[in-house]
Amino acid sequence: MNLELIVQDLYQPSTIDETTWSDWFLDWLQTPGLDLPPADTYELSLRLTTDSEIQSLNSQFRDRDEPTDVLSFAAMEVDFPPLPDETADATLYLGDIIISVDTAAMQAAEHGYSLEKELAWLASHGLLHLLGWDHPDEASLLLMLHQQEQFLSCVGL
Repeated sequence: MNLELIVQDLYQPSTIDETTWSDWFLDWLQTPGLDLPPADTYELSLRLTTDSEIQSLNSQFRDRDEPTDVLSFAAMEVDFPPLPDETADATLYLGDIIISVDTAAMQAAEHGYSLEKELAWLASHGLLHLLGWDHPDEASLLLMLHQQEQFLSCVGL
């Protein structure tokens, strides 16, 4: 399995280096039981931004004129029919994850976590949304949170 990750980090120096992000996402995508569509290479983008930018996106796409911690824009429909086997050699674009580092820093301080751990938590949440996971009810949310804990554990956080 290969991963093409595009990282846009508006914070300098960078909050987490691109190699670490790539390693984490690759480990997460190889987690047993995720039931990924077959592909040789998966692609996604990660943008680390400000409250101001994420508020603008949240307003535009979710009609919520307030900052949020993470937004995900999945490239695949959840109920999309299975891809033919010949696409297994192609690159499959999963979508975009956008995280407000401003909100992540505030939440990290509130929870007593490092900024690195909070950013990983939000990125793992965003990835699950790209893969079709959602949390419309308490049971779904608990499953998703459990998967996020597994993701963080597998990368030592």
